[in-house]
Amino acid sequence: MMQAILGILFHSLGGVAAGSFYMPYNKVKGWSWETYWMVGGVMSWLIVPPIAAWLTVPGFMDIIAASSSTILGFTFLMGLLWGVGGLSYGLGVRYLGMSLGNSVVLGFCAAFGAIVPSIYYNFKPEVGKTSFADMLGSSGGQIVLFGVLICLLGIAICGKAGMLKEKELSDEEKKKSISEFNLVKGLIVAILSGILSSFFSFGIEAGKPLADAAIDFGYDSLFANNVTFVVILWGGLTTNLIWTTLLSIKNKSYKDFTNKTKPIKNNLLFSALAGTIWFLQFFFYGMGESKLGNGASSWILHMSTIILTANLWGIYRKEWHGVTQKTKTTITAGIIVIILSVVLVGIGNSI
Repeated sequence: MMQAILGILFHSLGGVAAGSFYMPYNKVKGWSWETYWMVGGVMSWLIVPPIAAWLTVPGFMDIIAASSSTILGFTFLMGLLWGVGGLSYGLGVRYLGMSLGNSVVLGFCAAFGAIVPSIYYNFKPEVGKTSFADMLGSSGGQIVLFGVLICLLGIAICGKAGMLKEKELSDEEKKKSISEFNLVKGLIVAILSGILSSFFSFGIEAGKPLADAAIDFGYDSLFANNVTFVVILWGGLTTNLIWTTLLSIKNKSYKDFTNKTKPIKNNLLFSALAGTIWFLQFFFYGMGESKLGNGASSWILHMSTIILTANLWGIYRKEWHGVTQKTKTTITAGIIVIILSVVLVGIGNSI
């Protein structure tokens, strides 16, 4: 029981970090999106992960060096695909705002991350892993699947709130809280992001031998995932660095770094802070996962805390300011339904 409580606590901390990381970016003045995303990305994917790994698993480079190229390649590939999800996540929040953007992206991410591994194990059975057929055949599995359906319903309700908001607010009002509000663009990007972001969960599965090796070397299982994160995040860094560099060249926004009329120091500081907070979600996710296992319940718990946190920030940033009571009720209902779905998945997993 204590393990479960600790697991829930760590996941909640990770979720709060993930739901809050975009806030410092809102303090960046006069820089284009790709510039601050690049600075944040280098922090969260290149600089902070090895530091965290070195502090908790000092021999992490030896473990990576001794690992097979297949394991490293597959873990890196999952990170690469997840990186596309992370990239489009940034765009989703940019077009939809903290509240709606996060609800749509993470709802999809939660549903996919919870179901896809079991479908994979249907085709490639492994001892101790639940396949989709097992889920259909057990009462716990049926509750999980029902929870995922409820989750998708919650996303649809949040999407409906977004449409109501679009009808009610003038363009000027929308731009006040979200400078580039665009529902159609945002929803397309958010769905893509939700599907690809779930690949982080698969990356943890693919890199399990790395974490196991850390435990075999006598390191604390609580931090063993930090070794895997280094490899997954190299993949994420690759995708994001290529994309932001291309945009930087295309829009000539690399000049941001030398433009003295903008607060360069402050911008670097806030972007680096955002990147560091983003990494903390994985750090705590790894700790939570060591207590609860990387099943659907870990994943869904993490997602729901992010949705909650991001929506609280959305309220704080007045993203739903000026809409009718009906719209406010709709978004609230959507969030409650998503959280209910999370509870269902958790219950299903514990049976």
